[in-house]
Amino acid sequence: MILLTNDDGFTAPGLRAVWDALSLETEAIIVAPETEQSAVGHAITLANPLKIKEMKEDGRLLGYAVTGTPADCVKIAVTELLPEPPKLVISGVNQGSNMGSCVIYSGTVSAATEAAIMGVPSIAVSLDSWDDRDFSVAAEFVRTFYPSVLKNGLPEGVALNVNVPALPRDAIKGVMVTRQGISRVIEKFDKRVDPRNHTYYWLAGELTFSDTHGGTDCEAVEEGYISITPIHCDLTRKDFLDPLRSWDISF
Repeated sequence: MILLTNDDGFTAPGLRAVWDALSLETEAIIVAPETEQSAVGHAITLANPLKIKEMKEDGRLLGYAVTGTPADCVKIAVTELLPEPPKLVISGVNQGSNMGSCVIYSGTVSAATEAAIMGVPSIAVSLDSWDDRDFSVAAEFVRTFYPSVLKNGLPEGVALNVNVPALPRDAIKGVMVTRQGISRVIEKFDKRVDPRNHTYYWLAGELTFSDTHGGTDCEAVEEGYISITPIHCDLTRKDFLDPLRSWDISF
């Protein structure tokens, strides 16, 4: 069984495109947030109970909608909802890319990394567009790619972060294995006033990439390639361990 999830919500068209592509040839089930959970990162729900809603279409079980985060969905699917652990978790297709430092914020990527932590191979998939609603190319790539993951396996704790250019199939130049680039949001908030004269702020920052060369995810997608980046949750900067130990630190 393959577990499908996302952060755009159970009814998101990108998620449905993957389910449509996979369900004809393998057993796939959706366990996804009931509502959109974009940019929640790796948050899990502790202070409130998780409610589960069975979702069917024409009498056929599609899966379960969860009142929680993407990481919640993976946790409860693997431990409670499925009769046995899935052989693979696929998160997405997300509306909008998840490249560079954005992977820290991404609920889509966090669902995949949660699966990796739990020992289940996983893939996060995103479409490099906030407007294009055609997920067919990304879904088709998932369909052709996931058997390779099952055949070859992944190292312990590693997930694959896939980003697909928003291009027609014949315009995709190929697939590149990449490293994570460096990006940041140029912070900007629109200051507004509501009808009751209360001030509020709406995040409107612009994403920029400062590392776009040398085999990065953003470079590959910009050039028309599908990017595949192996990622894991160990954030240790190992080359700084010895320099840090050399500091005169006492307490």
